[in-house]
Amino acid sequence: MSVRELVVLGTASQVPTRHRNHNGYLLRWDGEGILFDPGEGTQRQMLRAGVAAHDLNRICVTHFHGDHSLGLAGVIQRINLDKVPHEVTAHYPRSGQRFFDRLRYATAYRETVEIAEVPVAADGVIAATAGYTLEARKLSHPVESYGYRLAEPDGRRMLPDRLTAHGIKGPDVGRLQRDGVLDGVSLDDVSETRHGQRFAFVMDTRLCDGVYALAEGCDLLVIESTFLDEDERLAVDHGHLTAGQAARVARDAGVRHLVLTHFSQRYSEPEEFERQARAAGFEGELTVAHDLLRVSVPKRR
Repeated sequence: MSVRELVVLGTASQVPTRHRNHNGYLLRWDGEGILFDPGEGTQRQMLRAGVAAHDLNRICVTHFHGDHSLGLAGVIQRINLDKVPHEVTAHYPRSGQRFFDRLRYATAYRETVEIAEVPVAADGVIAATAGYTLEARKLSHPVESYGYRLAEPDGRRMLPDRLTAHGIKGPDVGRLQRDGVLDGVSLDDVSETRHGQRFAFVMDTRLCDGVYALAEGCDLLVIESTFLDEDERLAVDHGHLTAGQAARVARDAGVRHLVLTHFSQRYSEPEEFERQARAAGFEGELTVAHDLLRVSVPKRR
């Protein structure tokens, strides 16, 4: 059975705390695993969460601040140590190539796995598979940063009552799906659009066009809310979002499930992030993330 869920490995911004590890997020999407922003300690958090190196197919880094990338060295070396039997693709800002190189070869180890480097230099689709497209959008942060959006292609949902009305059953259903028309009956006559699911990952950024483009129509949005609303000036100065700002983005973009994360160490009451997000008018499903949490992608409507 296919699994689509987010595994939260760490939720702290800048520095880890007693209760929060540096960033780290694994998206399980059917048979693939996409690791986002592996900060320091990610390899150990993977162990605690039951995530193996073999589960990783892609690594996506938004930018090269330490809390989003220092774990790359350990994760890449673990991929090679465990001799992962498939290629792993790494996406990251091209402007940070020197940082990626340093982290990839931070110490001596034996390379046994092909790590394909596919850096990001502009907005657009960076990968396309049968199951999804992966898109990057530039964000607004003191260093170059990109957010990521995964979109499943739209499909068709067959409508049994209409099939019956047209006398179509058994192997003829498959023929109609394959050919688009059967004995004068078109696929549109007996089916409807099944919208593909959408996921977005938005880290360190001020409000900008990229944030809204990534969030639009998402079933699951993982977004930073480093600060509470009373510290909005700090957020703007340092290139971050507040809980209220993140929630208003989700509200306006029609997000179904909002996951807030990347919290400043200055705050000790996570429930305040939820309160401010609700006060901003977001009415969908809301999660204030904590380490080792699992969040399922919402079922289709």
